[in-house]
Amino acid sequence: MSRTSSDVPKQSKTALPKYVRARRMKSGALTYYFEVPTWARQPAADDPRGPCRLDNETLPSDFAAMRERAALLIAAFDSWRTQGATDIVPARATQGTFDWLVTDYKSSDKYLKLSRSQKENHEYGFGMVGNYTLKDGRRLGALPLADIHTGVTDRLHEALLYVEVLDADGRPVLDEKGSPVRRERRTTVNHAMKSCRRAWFVAQRRNPKVVPAANPFSKMGLKEEHETTPTATYEEYRAFIAYCDKVGSHSVATAAMIAWEWWQRMDDIMMRLTRDDYRPKHRPGHAQVIHNKTNELVWIPLFDSNGAPLYPELMARMDRMVADRIGGGPLILRDRIDRRLKAHRPWMTNERIDDFRKHVKKLILAAGLREELSFRSFRHGGLTEGGDAELTDAEIRAQSRQKSNVLPTYVKATEKQLIKVAQKRRATRKDS
Repeated sequence: MSRTSSDVPKQSKTALPKYVRARRMKSGALTYYFEVPTWARQPAADDPRGPCRLDNETLPSDFAAMRERAALLIAAFDSWRTQGATDIVPARATQGTFDWLVTDYKSSDKYLKLSRSQKENHEYGFGMVGNYTLKDGRRLGALPLADIHTGVTDRLHEALLYVEVLDADGRPVLDEKGSPVRRERRTTVNHAMKSCRRAWFVAQRRNPKVVPAANPFSKMGLKEEHETTPTATYEEYRAFIAYCDKVGSHSVATAAMIAWEWWQRMDDIMMRLTRDDYRPKHRPGHAQVIHNKTNELVWIPLFDSNGAPLYPELMARMDRMVADRIGGGPLILRDRIDRRLKAHRPWMTNERIDDFRKHVKKLILAAGLREELSFRSFRHGGLTEGGDAELTDAEIRAQSRQKSNVLPTYVKATEKQLIKVAQKRRATRKDS
């Protein structure tokens, strides 16, 4: 069933708090459930936290009340997950403080519509800034907003920019002169300043009488570190697919192929692409692709006007993948059956996101490819192939839904453009 159907509430699925699942009942009402992750119920034998004793719970049907109750349950779960480390954060921030500003921003639609990874980046930045200890021992998060001016933020940026390098035992690494070795983390700190700048602007618009109009995180003159994602070549992409198939990692190969062909991001492929998105009954000649970062959906045509498949190899894989599947759920599942569940598990969940990345890296190295490559490299390689095929900006935007000031806002995405995307790219390949 399409995500654009009436099953989706006005708030998008990305607005649901973590560990919360929504289900449409036969009566038409939405029911929300808080579910403790399976891994927390049965942690490793040497995990000092032991199993989480928090119960699953049916939440209120009212969306606002659901979020309020879920926040309490998530706080309790995070307390178990961090062994109490999150308990030091004030439960209710004093109005007009930086902690309160962050809380207000996180309750806004501007924050709730963000992807999981964007929220994580903001969270890390807010923690870095809010938990910074001032000379008088106070947390910066407890400061009144009126006391946070440009002088404070400039000194804060300088203080956070460098951090001591620690060894495996947590001790500072010393140079030959006996001084602690420090490393720069400019990209991380710059992201933190930008997160705070965004939160200030949004909170100020929502609370003009509480939040000062002058944003101290604005116009800081941040110097950027431009890190370019390594791009896989078509030969490297084919070698990766071949090696994955050789060692039985067919699901990873299919995911990489989706990233290359449809320019979909890793999280969207592994966590949001469902069985119902590929050739649904009401639209069997298409696949629905979600670009969560830009909050857009694209119906990818699978056949040209003559009925010839546009992605024959990928479609053959996906047809085999869904042949015996009943119902929805994530499209890409692990290749091996989980012995305890007697079923194939998803590769990624909100809590287990690194397993897939690490597995892909191992496959890349085992295949003899460049060490700097990652799963993202295949999506970037596919986009680069589009440029080599001389696709126009409009054609690239039609499928990728990239939002750029370079692309005119009046350009409309058409199915004809999407068909040309596949045809032009395949024409550039040596083995097509």
